[in-house]
Amino acid sequence: MSKSLYLTTAIPYVNGTPHVGHALDYCIADVYYRYQTSLGNQVRFQAGTDEHGNKIAEKAKSAGIPVEEYVTQNSNVFRDFIKKLDVEPTDFIRTTDPDHIRRCQEIWEKISPYIYSSTYEGWYCTGCESFITDKEYEENHGICPDHKTPYENLSEKNYYLKISAFRDKIKSKIESDELKILPEFRKKEILNLIDDAPDVSISRPKKSLTWGIPVPNNEDQVMYVWLDALSNYITVLGFPENDISDFWPADLQVIGKDVLRFHAIIWPTMLLALNLPLPKVILCHGHVLSNGQKMSKSVGNVVNPLDILEKYGSEPFRYFFLRHIDTFADSDFTWEKFDAAYSGELANDLGNLISRLSTLCAKNSVSLIDSKTSLENLKQSALSDQNYKDLMNSFEFSKALDYIWSKIQNLNKKIDEEKPWALAKTNPKKAQESLKNLAHNLVETSFLLAPFLPETAQKIQEIFSQETITPPAPLFPKF
Repeated sequence: MSKSLYLTTAIPYVNGTPHVGHALDYCIADVYYRYQTSLGNQVRFQAGTDEHGNKIAEKAKSAGIPVEEYVTQNSNVFRDFIKKLDVEPTDFIRTTDPDHIRRCQEIWEKISPYIYSSTYEGWYCTGCESFITDKEYEENHGICPDHKTPYENLSEKNYYLKISAFRDKIKSKIESDELKILPEFRKKEILNLIDDAPDVSISRPKKSLTWGIPVPNNEDQVMYVWLDALSNYITVLGFPENDISDFWPADLQVIGKDVLRFHAIIWPTMLLALNLPLPKVILCHGHVLSNGQKMSKSVGNVVNPLDILEKYGSEPFRYFFLRHIDTFADSDFTWEKFDAAYSGELANDLGNLISRLSTLCAKNSVSLIDSKTSLENLKQSALSDQNYKDLMNSFEFSKALDYIWSKIQNLNKKIDEEKPWALAKTNPKKAQESLKNLAHNLVETSFLLAPFLPETAQKIQEIFSQETITPPAPLFPKF
């Protein structure tokens, strides 16, 4: 019986260009989307762009173009980037969409019993668009570790959201895994923070924040960007005027670790204030390092994902970042590692396997077409693999791809052991039987591979399901 599922990705600010962290969000979510749709489930898959805030207004001003034009241009850059990754969300939202703006204001009014006005005095990071606690200020010695700029001291009248009204309830739901935070050490991180989580400012005076959604019934205040951004996950479904219970709560929300606190504390507070259930799983992936160091423009070690996509295309990109970048932990990228994975694993392990096997099948007149065997049967057989199911259902995607690759390597070993080219000289029928079994196994494995490398998987199925098998051009040519 099919299910309805919903999965989301964090929406990036449009003041910068796409980076590898964004790519991880999209690729991880896309794997789960393709896996669930392969099981026959109905899945909605959200992506979008976060288009309000001072940083964006300043960038538009420095570029000398109207802010509306600037956000449209940059939103399209992210749409194109998602497409280049061979990711196709079912829903794309922009926070400047009129429907989103209207719905955000309605959400504000719905949670107004938990909103109060107060004067904020303390620290603020313009780069993060975030208020900073005294403890964070001291730990970071007054300087934002991400932006390398001193925190500002602010005194302004804002609206606040009562995190304090829901702290215990959120903590209980996280502890019981009703709101499951992955990996486990990120869950512990939030549990260590939540007892001291302060009420948070959710607006700024219009004189301090000019580009944003106006607070209902107060023309002097503008919504703080996080309330606006987090609401997108339900406004894209049509909340509050539509019943969203077919898809909410979200089955999976994919985020990076730098926005975990917002998603694990502020977002649940908003949902509980709206009397909505919390998401089932928040998957927090790590950072991609460059040569063992955090990527930084000042260090000059930033890896542009578009450079990789331009040279290699989406399939090698997806392969490396889904297998060699751990789903949950910080992992390292170097061009040497990428090139080694491409030539040693994609071209050699998989590309050679496809080439050798299709050539042998062609020479020995082997075909998979018969009355008992169909692609659908092979698909169902593949998807019944319990080890694979366990890994996919626990969101262990890098381990799942390791498992698939062990099957590919075993098929290579099996060809070498059975030597069907030699067997064909003495026992043609047995050689055909061997090749047919090997081809069946490869096609079955392609269905496991499909969520990760959809184009490659489809090509495998096309090659080996023809009545007359024709060896293809190399799927992963040398550069």
